[in-house]
Amino acid sequence: MATITAGDFRNGKLFEMDGKVYQVVEFQHVKPGKGAAFVRTKMRNVITGGVTETSFNPTAKFEEAFIERKDMAYSYADGDLYYFMDQETFDMVPIGKDLLGDPFRFVTENTVCKVLSYKGSVFGIECPNFMDLEVTKTEPGLAGNTATNTLKPATVETGAEVKVPLFINEGDKIQIDTRTGEYIGRAK
Repeated sequence: MATITAGDFRNGKLFEMDGKVYQVVEFQHVKPGKGAAFVRTKMRNVITGGVTETSFNPTAKFEEAFIERKDMAYSYADGDLYYFMDQETFDMVPIGKDLLGDPFRFVTENTVCKVLSYKGSVFGIECPNFMDLEVTKTEPGLAGNTATNTLKPATVETGAEVKVPLFINEGDKIQIDTRTGEYIGRAK
């Protein structure tokens, strides 16, 4: 295991402290006029998502943490378990609904996601940033209604609801930013 010091902190750096894995969100080296220098750190627990702020001595040592990101294809859901297939071994890995996160509502079957694990324990997934989905339900746009920036609700093939421009109709393929849930444009 590689060790790092608080003086080595950079944004995005992962480290282990008290048996938990943290990611540096922000850091600042502080050298006060009197007293010892310290590193003010904002860090996120990668398992729970909780953010905390702490100050460390720059020489404080931590184990560097390595997160495994593995490409797996979403296969199917069974109750609150969602099954992902390993692209190399074809093993099915069940992941609880509570670990999926909000962007997963735009993921269709056979979509490849990154399954995140630490020491063999899955703690979350990263969905593709953009998904092309078919609109399955929306009110028809009114002829001549060309008001700009006017949005209407639409349901996409995954069952998620998004706001789309008035000219989008049922059956249209649209692109969605899974991080924000926003309509980007028509799918290419």
